[in-house]
Amino acid sequence: MRTIIENGKIVNEGRVSSASLIIDDDRIEQVVTGKEVPRGNYDNHVDATGCFVLPGIIDEHVHFREPGMTQKADIESESRAAAWGGVTTYFEMPNTNPSTTTPEALADKMDRAARTSHVNYSFFYGATNRNAATFKDIDRTLIPGIKLFMGASTGGMLVEGETALDAVFETCADLRLPLMTHCEDSSIINRNMARMVARYGEDPAVRLHPLIRSVRACMASSSLAVELAKRYGTRLHIAHISTQQELALLESNTHFMDGAFPLITGEAVISHLLFCSDDYDRLGALIKCNPAVKAVSHRRALRRALTNGRITCIGTDHAPHLLSDKQGGCRRAASGMPMVQFSLVAMLGLVDRGVLSMERMVQLMCHNPARLFEVKDRGFLRKGYKADVTIVRRRPWVLTQSDIQSKCGWSPLVGQRFDWQVVRTICNGHTVYHEGKMDEDYIGEAVRFRC
Repeated sequence: MRTIIENGKIVNEGRVSSASLIIDDDRIEQVVTGKEVPRGNYDNHVDATGCFVLPGIIDEHVHFREPGMTQKADIESESRAAAWGGVTTYFEMPNTNPSTTTPEALADKMDRAARTSHVNYSFFYGATNRNAATFKDIDRTLIPGIKLFMGASTGGMLVEGETALDAVFETCADLRLPLMTHCEDSSIINRNMARMVARYGEDPAVRLHPLIRSVRACMASSSLAVELAKRYGTRLHIAHISTQQELALLESNTHFMDGAFPLITGEAVISHLLFCSDDYDRLGALIKCNPAVKAVSHRRALRRALTNGRITCIGTDHAPHLLSDKQGGCRRAASGMPMVQFSLVAMLGLVDRGVLSMERMVQLMCHNPARLFEVKDRGFLRKGYKADVTIVRRRPWVLTQSDIQSKCGWSPLVGQRFDWQVVRTICNGHTVYHEGKMDEDYIGEAVRFRC
């Protein structure tokens, strides 16, 4: 099957250009610049007039809840939401039940995705206090890296203590495996919670969440992670940075040559880019997440970091819960929100507001995740690469509950107007989503790394 995507504006590798994209089966055959449509025999013509053609979005940070919590979400439902949102590849986190902390648990997740995932997939392997010796038993071409929770986490995967942390950082360095960390200091959080409970009662109001999961808790843990990474030479990627202070730990990577990154990089996620503590009065526990959404000054700093090189990737930390789980305050309400379906249109809104350019957005959501984790043949619109393509256009719409594809069925963004819409999501040359319709039978591929 040969497909041509014509008449659109291609956004790729720092440029926006009029071009046609020719796809042969599951690979990009050619990118032809210029407004003139190249002649040839094509089985499918995709008219992208008025649209922007992007590499498929890579979401490097999602929680799809399978196995063990499928009442909230599962691989099928959340990969469908991903396709609706223009996401063609995701990396899922290990804090499921059972946790992805053994080779057997990893193999089980891969098998599940091979049966039900509508887009391309991979899974982080989780660190525990005792499993660093098993990292060598994992096929490193199948995983993006190791996930380490250096703070309280859903699923009880907290790793703490000098011996356990040293083992994880040193082993990752020896095996040249990227290490992605959730950085919050549990002892600081626990002391803050005790003070708030003593003052406000057993379930303090959610507006106090950023005082419990505080700037100091984030900074203490991230500083320790940076210290350990430098000691052992570990490639460290700090997940969901939420504070201005943590950004100062990161070296700007704008001056690094193509394909190179500093030893320590950072991720921003949609929740911290969209919301600030002023929104708790309006949205309450719907925007409760870990690390907490904090003051507007931190959101402002994170948005600046999208263009000054401090932030390397944008993820979602997509974390669905039942709406009943989101009731209550700092103790009772679950932390996390579903975002994978709306990350691209939300970021395009920030493009319209001048926070960053569309070219930079594509770098942060497509090129950099592929380069940082050494994804094979994805993340760019290049000859010979897998044909993962997302097509968007400017078209105003308002999110209603019926639009939500995630199994949990809610979003803090309901009622919000978006000025951009995902038109088509092409995964390995196959249209999995188009104008509100899914190919429910399509299954994505396992992503390959470092090969």
